[in-house]
Amino acid sequence: MIRLHVIPDLSAGAAVAPTLDQSRYLTQVMRLKLGDDLLVFNGRDGEWRATIAEILKKGVVLRAGEQVRPQTLGPDLELIVAVVKKSRVETIVEKAAELGARRVRLTVTQRTNVEHVRLDRLDAIAIEAAEQTGRLDVPTVDDPEKLAAILDGWDGARRLMFCDETGGAPVAAAVTEPDPWAILIGPEGGFSPEERERLRALPFTTAVSLGPRILRADTAAIAAMTLWQAAVGDWER
Repeated sequence: MIRLHVIPDLSAGAAVAPTLDQSRYLTQVMRLKLGDDLLVFNGRDGEWRATIAEILKKGVVLRAGEQVRPQTLGPDLELIVAVVKKSRVETIVEKAAELGARRVRLTVTQRTNVEHVRLDRLDAIAIEAAEQTGRLDVPTVDDPEKLAAILDGWDGARRLMFCDETGGAPVAAAVTEPDPWAILIGPEGGFSPEERERLRALPFTTAVSLGPRILRADTAAIAAMTLWQAAVGDWER
């Protein structure tokens, strides 16, 4: 069944107005008609079965029926990734949503080649991935922030899995505590010596290896999230 992320509050009998683009998707792409059912969620009120109640020139109106799943959240996992090429950032955000990350934080390191980032595009990708995977929340995507500033404001209760291309412990051996966690992926040129030294000295950081090969940022992000999930994520719950 079609799943749609909406903004309004959801409750029994509530009228829900999707965006114009969403309305066009429902009626022109998926060919839904009056009385057809779909599932809707907003990240707060769980998942609801809804019916197309009206089809207007400026969109459709949905009517929420019954709740089919109460609201739940996935693992408390953040992905921090250096800004890379547009297509690779988009892949990273999509896979982060599919693999259960709650937040994607874009960062600028000393070797980051900064490109323009369209957060609206990345938000749309995260929403679409959440709709397709069945999760009931959508990961947030943050504006790029310097790595030093992120570390300066770190919440010490959250562990940081630092993926170091120069070596570290295997993920399965190093990551044994439950969430909250964050995963840090560097730029294509790697971390600078100064950044690596600071990261390894932090008390909340665990340096890990992703194997003997140098991975591109998008591949590294997918591999790291998969290994984390296998070790302590909600795949084991």
